[in-house]
Amino acid sequence: MTQRILILATDGFEPSELTGPRDALREAGMEVQIASPEAGEIKGWNHTHWGDPVKVDLALDDVKASAFDALVLPGGQINPDTLRLNSTAVELVQAFVHSGKPVGAICHAPWLLVEADAVRGKTVTGWPSIRTDLANAGANVVDREVAVDGNIITSRNPDDIPAFSNALIEAVRVPAQAA
Repeated sequence: MTQRILILATDGFEPSELTGPRDALREAGMEVQIASPEAGEIKGWNHTHWGDPVKVDLALDDVKASAFDALVLPGGQINPDTLRLNSTAVELVQAFVHSGKPVGAICHAPWLLVEADAVRGKTVTGWPSIRTDLANAGANVVDREVAVDGNIITSRNPDDIPAFSNALIEAVRVPAQAA
C-alpha cells in the first residue's frame, strides 16, 4: 500500500524545503499532497523575491490526519509564522503528533511544533534564531542536521534536506513494514 504524505504550507515557504522533501518522498514511491489555507497555488519566498508557485491539492479545512501516514512542515520565516496563527493548522499538527505518525519540521517550521505544544521533553533542532523558542517550550535543543525523537523529526536548514528527507522516508517505511 502506498504511503500518503501531507505537506502543510502557505505563502512564504522556503522553496527548497518544500520541493526537496516532496521530490525525495515521491521518488521513494510515496504519494505526496500539499494542503494550504489558500486554494489554487502558493508561492515560496526565495530570500529576496517570490519563488515559483506550487499547486495546492487540498484545502486545509478538508484535511483529516487519519487519511495520511505523515506530515511535513517546510520552513521559511513567513510560512510557519503565518500557520502558527491559524488554529486549524495548529490542530492538524496536534492531531498528527498525538496519532504517533511521523511529523517532520525543518528550519523555522518547528515554530508550529511549539505552538502545538509538541516539543516539551523532545530533542529537536531548527534554525538558530528559533532555538531559544524551542528551549523555552521545553525542548532539548541540539545542533545537528537531523534530530529524531519519537515521531518528531527536525532539521536546521536547506543544507540538511537530504538527511531530513531520508529520516522521513525511514520513519514512514518502518511502520508500514511492521504492519
